[in-house]
Amino acid sequence: MSHLSRTEGDLPTVDAATAAVRIAADATLLTSGFGSVGYPKAVPLALADSDRDLALTVVSGGSVGEEIDVALVEADAIARRFPYQARPQVRDALNDGRIAFADRHISTLADDVGFGDLAEADVAVVEAVAVGEDWLIPSTSLGHTPAWVDHADELIVELNRSQPLDLAAFHDVYRPGLPPDRDPVPLSSPGERIGGSRIEFDPDSLTAVVETDHRDEPYEFRDPTETDRAIADNLRAFLETEVERSPIHGDSVRLQFGVGSLGNALMSAFGDADFGDRDLIYYGEVIQDGLLDLLDAGQLKCASATSLALSAEGQDRLFADADRYAEDVVLRPADVSNSPALIDRFGVIAVNSALEVDLYGHTNSTHVDGSIALNGIGGSADFTRNAALSVIALPSTAASGDVSRIVPMVPHVDHTEHDVDAVVTERGVADLRGTSPRERARLLVDECAHPDYGDRLESYLDRALTGGGHEPHDLDTAFFWDG
Repeated sequence: MSHLSRTEGDLPTVDAATAAVRIAADATLLTSGFGSVGYPKAVPLALADSDRDLALTVVSGGSVGEEIDVALVEADAIARRFPYQARPQVRDALNDGRIAFADRHISTLADDVGFGDLAEADVAVVEAVAVGEDWLIPSTSLGHTPAWVDHADELIVELNRSQPLDLAAFHDVYRPGLPPDRDPVPLSSPGERIGGSRIEFDPDSLTAVVETDHRDEPYEFRDPTETDRAIADNLRAFLETEVERSPIHGDSVRLQFGVGSLGNALMSAFGDADFGDRDLIYYGEVIQDGLLDLLDAGQLKCASATSLALSAEGQDRLFADADRYAEDVVLRPADVSNSPALIDRFGVIAVNSALEVDLYGHTNSTHVDGSIALNGIGGSADFTRNAALSVIALPSTAASGDVSRIVPMVPHVDHTEHDVDAVVTERGVADLRGTSPRERARLLVDECAHPDYGDRLESYLDRALTGGGHEPHDLDTAFFWDG
């Protein structure tokens, strides 16, 4: 990418404060960013520091940094937030009702915005490594940036000189058409490329270019725990058997893992999996450090995602050898990476975590006690609903063992029993496919629950069964169960 220039043409370059003034106090702000990388930094900070009475609607593709979900929140500048958040400050504000928050599926978010179902798109503020009069090249995430650029009336580009130009080699920009005339995405394999590195736009929409030099505030992955390793061992053994059993995985195994420390640990563990001579392929949302480990070891054929959600060390590692990694890693728009049709087409094995799973397989990923929002559903439902095999992987307990994660009845449902094929904890695996509700309950208690809670779950189930029914519950005690 040595031929690529940071800028091209006559650009409206201004400072962040000047750009921020051009944003209306009640604007709908579409920001780049996914997996806490690739988000704008200077303009959100300028808005937070402006002392204006702001009531912004902020829409991001995924999680972003403190410049948006801390500084703007503390400045009381956000009135409404879509569709995902992962910072304590914004979490507190939406749980207190100070910010109106609505969660949405990643795969449909571009359409939700494009058709005005969430809010009218006013201004897109996106980060780029290079920009011209009618094009830009995104930085460490692609996410919904192509859609935001298409839908917003005005465009502000943050040109981040701390992000290497070599990131252009990772991007594969393809825009799906709009319903009802949307054609199938012409992608025949996860490693194929069908677009280019540039996002093109109407030059009249570009109102400001702001130059910055601030790196992302990326993930910090904790070291794998003994529980993480036990979950990984159980998952690996289950999938080794499944791959041999199912003709879906005749030539290759296509995996997706949810973002976070557990997902990262599970990725790394699959370097030891025995899948015969099958290729190991990743088709998901985020590239995490564990995937770099597999690539470096020659154990992963290719990886397709929408974001380089790496730790600081992972970023340094990728930036130092970007050309080599770009041979096997491709970033796509989120409405392609999370496309239900493509997840189905590629026969993906989806592995996502959760807060808790109930006795019948209903899964809560987002709300503690059914009320307190932690983050958002992200793309977990896109993959859980449409994968060839949907796995929920989680520890059997939380709070140092004081809380069971296998519960009688979840108080909030993100994934229904119809979408979850298997549950894996450090205790074992419950393969729920083809089972009746009563059989599912027994499997989850016997195979996945921690022994400290097994007797209490059995007692609950016995009480529930006295009332009969296809999916028995003791509603008087379901949410007061001592677990």
